[in-house]
Amino acid sequence: RHINTRPLSLPVAAMPADAKPRALLPVRPLLLLLSIPFLSLLLLYGYSSSSAPPLPNAAAVRASPPNPHIRMRRGAAFRSYDDYLRHQLNKTLDPRLRRVWATRDWRRKVDAFARAFRALQAEGLLSNASRALCVGARLGQEVAALRLVGVPDAVGIDLAPAPPLVLRGDFHAQPFADGAFDFEFSNVFDHALYPDRFVAEIERTLRPGGVAVLHVAVHRRGDKYSANDLLDVDGLLALFRRSEVVRVSKVDAFGLDTEVVLRKKRSP
Repeated sequence: RHINTRPLSLPVAAMPADAKPRALLPVRPLLLLLSIPFLSLLLLYGYSSSSAPPLPNAAAVRASPPNPHIRMRRGAAFRSYDDYLRHQLNKTLDPRLRRVWATRDWRRKVDAFARAFRALQAEGLLSNASRALCVGARLGQEVAALRLVGVPDAVGIDLAPAPPLVLRGDFHAQPFADGAFDFEFSNVFDHALYPDRFVAEIERTLRPGGVAVLHVAVHRRGDKYSANDLLDVDGLLALFRRSEVVRVSKVDAFGLDTEVVLRKKRSP
C-alpha cells in the first residue's frame, strides 16, 4: 500500500509565504535500504537500554479528562500504568511481527513514508536541516525514510529500542528537552492511554514554529493494542492547544485514513 493525500474541506491556517522546500542532500538509497534491515534483524533479540533514561511510572503520567470525540477502550482500564506498558510491549516485542517489520514490510514502508515526507518537503514543512523525531517508531522505517529523503538528523522512540534508529522512550513522557525538535511524526495516536499527555509531549519537545504530522484513523476501530478510538478529528485538534492547523487531508497509510499537519505557535 502506498500513501496518497487529498485535501479535505476544513479550515486551514496559511503557510508562511517565505516557506520554500530546500534541495535534497545526496544520499545512497540502495545502500541504506539494504543495510538497515540487516542491522534490524541482527539486533532483533538484542535490545539494550543501558544508555536510555528509565520509563516513567504511573505517578508521572496523569489520566486524561473525558473527551467526547475520543472513546477510551474498556480494555484500557489497566490496574496500573506498568500493566499498560506491558500490554503495549507484547506487540512491540512479538518475534513474529518484528520479523515481518524487519523483512517483508521494510522496503514498502520505507518507500511509502519517503513519498509522504517528500510531499511535506515540497510544502516547506520539512527541510534537510530539520531535527526530526518519529514517535512510536518500532524498528524505525519512518526514521530510515527521513534519512533517505535527506533529513540526516532523525531518530525514533519506542518502548523497546531498535538501534541505531530507535531509542527507548515513552511517548507519554518523552526523554528530550523542551523545543528539541523541528519536526515530529507519529502514526500511533490510537495507542495513547492518555491522549492529552501524548499531544502535550509533542508540543513540549517541538520548537516554536516546528511542525507535527500525525496519521490517524477516524471512525475506525484499531487493533487489540489500541487504547482509544478517534471518533472525530476535532477531538485530536482540540488537544493541540499551542499549535495551529496547517491542513487535514485524506491519506492511505497502512490502515490509517487521515493526515493532520500542525505548526506550533511561535508565541504562547
